[in-house]
Amino acid sequence: MSNPIRTRFAPSPTGFLHIGGARTALFNYYFSKHMGGQFLLRIEDTDKARSTAEATDAILDGLAWLGVKHDEEIVYQSRNAEAHVEAAEALLEQGFAYRCPLERDELDAAREKCREAGHAFRSPYRDKESDKGAIRFRVPAGQTTIKDHIAGEITWENDQFDDLVLLRADGTPTYMLAVVVDDHNMGITHVVRGDDHLINAGRQQQLYEALGWDVPDWAHVPLIHGPDGKKLSKRHGALGVEAYRDMGYLPGGLRNYLIKLGWSHGDEELFFTDEEIADVFTLDGINSSPARLDFDKMDYINGQHMAREENNAILQSALPFLNEAYGDELDEAMIARVSGAMDSLKTRSKTLKDIPEQAAYLLKTRPLEITGKTAKPLRRDGALDLVKSLTFELESVKSAAWTEETLHTVLNDFVSKQDIGFGKIGQPVRAALTGGAPSPDLSAVLAYLGKDETLGRLSDVLEMNFD
Repeated sequence: MSNPIRTRFAPSPTGFLHIGGARTALFNYYFSKHMGGQFLLRIEDTDKARSTAEATDAILDGLAWLGVKHDEEIVYQSRNAEAHVEAAEALLEQGFAYRCPLERDELDAAREKCREAGHAFRSPYRDKESDKGAIRFRVPAGQTTIKDHIAGEITWENDQFDDLVLLRADGTPTYMLAVVVDDHNMGITHVVRGDDHLINAGRQQQLYEALGWDVPDWAHVPLIHGPDGKKLSKRHGALGVEAYRDMGYLPGGLRNYLIKLGWSHGDEELFFTDEEIADVFTLDGINSSPARLDFDKMDYINGQHMAREENNAILQSALPFLNEAYGDELDEAMIARVSGAMDSLKTRSKTLKDIPEQAAYLLKTRPLEITGKTAKPLRRDGALDLVKSLTFELESVKSAAWTEETLHTVLNDFVSKQDIGFGKIGQPVRAALTGGAPSPDLSAVLAYLGKDETLGRLSDVLEMNFD
């Protein structure tokens, strides 16, 4: 029986969880779920000068918000130093590594000599005995070939690989050794990461083989590029996941977009649940060319998730954006109007940040300011008389019957009775009720505002001077 699939996400806590890292985490997460395996999290915090608790918290918060749940306890690489040292010493004892006591000036001179000879760094202590200095890996002669699920088969000439440092002179392990030891001890079967690590796979495979350990499957994912095809930078959107949260994206919408960014399953665009993605996600679907960040597509996919989300969940997620736009806290009447209109608001929005703009007509306070172009329909001859007549008709509608369907009928009957085009009454009434703010069908506007607010706003307009 084969071992269960085990993947990992291994960020360095030197900053936020950026968009590329989030996608890598998702690829690992869904592949392990698809295969019935485990997804593990390792914090690579061996760089004490740059690693911070704040960055670790930001990464964990970002993963939690995104909905990426790891199995087992978090592994902190800094706590595994003893195992790293043990592996380095084992390689030294078996002749796969050697001590190199070269100081900086001597090291620079030796490097220059190797460059002139046309091969990677080889220390003059490779074939000498020393009991001090850093422990370096003795790169074997020949070639190294890896088989990658995405990049295919790749072969390097070993004379192009440096004799890399495994253990520094002060006894601290390097990244290259620590990753191999940790992945082995965690039982990682598949290493899925960005293709900026592709050359590292060649170096690390040599270490696996020297240590006599099983080599994991490799899958190196092409990096995300900006819309212009250039390497992703902050100006393109290489931001932390929390920035996308603050821009109003839903976790599900961002997950769906990131999964589709460099991976495909036929013509399917939208996956609304974890289970839908996990059912079909395989490494074979990852594209071998870089993906381009596309905010229009991100907005579209998020908008589809908004439309499907439960109304109260959208309301709770949107409240911070609403409060920021309209005050510290909306009153109960405002929240009730927004809640009642959520079917319309969420389908007219691409992100949560759009909700305040779409809800603006619901949250205006009386009397509304109606000036400029917005007031133009109310200045037309006979417009206020029509508004007054419609107000009379609306007053007769019972509160229990104040529904979009009923109001649609009232408006149509009014237009028919007055023998006018709908625009004659629709435009001035919309101006009176919304003050020019974006709004849905007029019958929906009346229904969402409620009888009292609608009649109040119409009455206000009838008392205004539009000359």
